Amino acid sequence: MALALVAIVLLGVNLRVAVASAAALFPALQELLGYGPLVAALLPTIPVLCFAFAGLATTRLMRLIGLERSMVLALVLLTAGLSIRLAPATSMLLLGTIVAMSGLAVCNVAMPSFVRKYFPQRTAGITSLYSITMSAGAALASGISVPIALQLDSPLAALGVWAIPTLATLAVVAPLALGARRNRNVSSAAVHVSPWPLLATRRGLLITGLFTLQALLVYSIVGWLPSILVDHGMDATAAGVLLGGLQLVTIPATILVMALASKGLLRAAFMIASGAALVGFLTLELLSIQLALLPTVFLGIGFTMFPLVMLAISRSGDSVEESSAMSSLAQSVGYVFAAIGPFSLGLLSSLLGSWTLPLWLLVAAAALQVLLALWLSASTPKRRTGRLEQVDAGAGE
Repeated sequence: MALALVAIVLLGVNLRVAVASAAALFPALQELLGYGPLVAALLPTIPVLCFAFAGLATTRLMRLIGLERSMVLALVLLTAGLSIRLAPATSMLLLGTIVAMSGLAVCNVAMPSFVRKYFPQRTAGITSLYSITMSAGAALASGISVPIALQLDSPLAALGVWAIPTLATLAVVAPLALGARRNRNVSSAAVHVSPWPLLATRRGLLITGLFTLQALLVYSIVGWLPSILVDHGMDATAAGVLLGGLQLVTIPATILVMALASKGLLRAAFMIASGAALVGFLTLELLSIQLALLPTVFLGIGFTMFPLVMLAISRSGDSVEESSAMSSLAQSVGYVFAAIGPFSLGLLSSLLGSWTLPLWLLVAAAALQVLLALWLSASTPKRRTGRLEQVDAGAGE
């Protein structure tokens, strides 16, 4: 269990590092490689698309080679992709991003099942833990990627540095994979749970819809906040630090909302997260650049929607396989539609020469997120019989 706990912490660190480090370096990368607005809009969109399509295959992959071996494969892809991005060519930047994000996609979908398998009585606490380490890793990557690039005199080298923590994580997860015993009955009908029938349920639709909106909002901000701030006159280093600060705010906010969720105050947790996101996007558009710290604080609190939705996923169903099916559905379908956000907003801002309309569209999406969060928290059962009751009962431990 101790090794599994260390693995969860390290996996959490890596879940957003590759995305956050690149976002802070996008202006420098475009200047170095000379790519146009289409590639500039595509780069923040690639992670979301990979999370959709590679994530869709994760449930089948776990069935074929096992949960832990899937994690190992994901970390190998992530390390390889980050290394490929060292090559000084736009094509290699795109290829490396696709490979690395495909690895992250497998980790994203597999994490709720990993938590459910190793810590079935502590889903809330462990989900909170890896969400906090995820925010910490993203904050670190956002804050120091630009200084590293200046020190190494290369934004590409600054991207490659983040392959080091993935190797450390691989060294921890590999023993778990070696020690895991494959279930010889993987072909039985009891093990395979298709995610698609869940779309016919109210809960499946609400979780998928809410995951879609939070992903659209999060990756639009992670991908474009430094560019928005630089466009408004902020220094690139300061913009990267502010994105890192946003991720740091998420840490205490996650502790707060997950504590509320574990005490049965799920609706309050959802309203805090979704309401803060709405205020954050409004103030980002309405306030001057000198007050940019305020919207980043609210947006950081709004990022806690992710662990809340992941908690809802990990508590879904009566087995690890059913949780995995819900995770696969929410993330594959959610990320397909969420990909519209970073790509279309980037192109729209380039065409209009302004971030005003894109930001108002994000405000509208945040308002819809408030409504879905309200409906999901209202429809979440307090307790159920069987395994789900056991999971919920120990969530606050």
